[in-house]
Order: sequence, then structure tokens, then C-alpha cells
Amino acid sequence: MRVIPFPASAGITGFESPAAEYCQLGLSLDELLIVHPNATFIGLAQGDSMQGVGIFDGDVIIVDRHECARSGDVIVANFNGEFVCKIIDTQRRLLLSCNQQYQPISIHDHDIFNIEGVVTRSIRCHRQSPLLVDH
Repeated sequence: MRVIPFPASAGITGFESPAAEYCQLGLSLDELLIVHPNATFIGLAQGDSMQGVGIFDGDVIIVDRHECARSGDVIVANFNGEFVCKIIDTQRRLLLSCNQQYQPISIHDHDIFNIEGVVTRSIRCHRQSPLLVDH
């Protein structure tokens, strides 16, 4: 796999684009972003509780169900009937936000809790995608 290395620069020059020689990479975003295609789903982040790890409201998250969640992983879980995206602390049985405005959430024995998958990637769209707009 070849990746185009270029700095993010706003300068404009009269020289040819550094990406000109990479016109046909044969690069698939699916291959780059998804390790287990049959066990992966895509979701949209809502809210500001995960900003500390770079997941913002409206970001696309890639969730891998094949990965085993480890303490410190960003996960998507069903917590009492609601889908949440949090960091899992398996030792203390906590769901942690990455925004100081939100307190940790304890996972009790009486809670309905199921990890749906590990967030492996997040993508920020700088222009609204027609595929992500509610119809």
C-alpha cells in the first residue's frame, strides 16, 4: 500500500503537485480503515463527551465487533437500552467520558450492559456527506 506523504500547507507555488506521481495508487479506504469487514459497522458520534480523544459530534466512527475490548479502549456499548461511546475501565467497571463535564458511569450488576464493539477509527467530514443526512 502506498500512502501520499504531504504536509498540510496553505502555501501556493508554481510547482507541480507533490501528489502528481500518485495518480493511481490502487488504495482502498475499506482496506485502509477496516480490518475485519464482516464484523465492522459504521456509526455517527453524537454529543461532546469524547472530544478528549478526538471524537466530535457528527464524526463517523468505525466499530469492530471482532476486537476484544481491553481496559482503556474506546467502545460502543448498549447500556440500559442506550448506545453509548465511552472508554471502558474493566478493572473498576466504569464507562469514562473524555470531557470533564461528564462524570464516570458505574456498571452495576443490575444494569443491562453489552459491548457492541471497539472503536478502531474515527473520521471527520469537513463537508456534509449526502449519505449521512437524514432524509
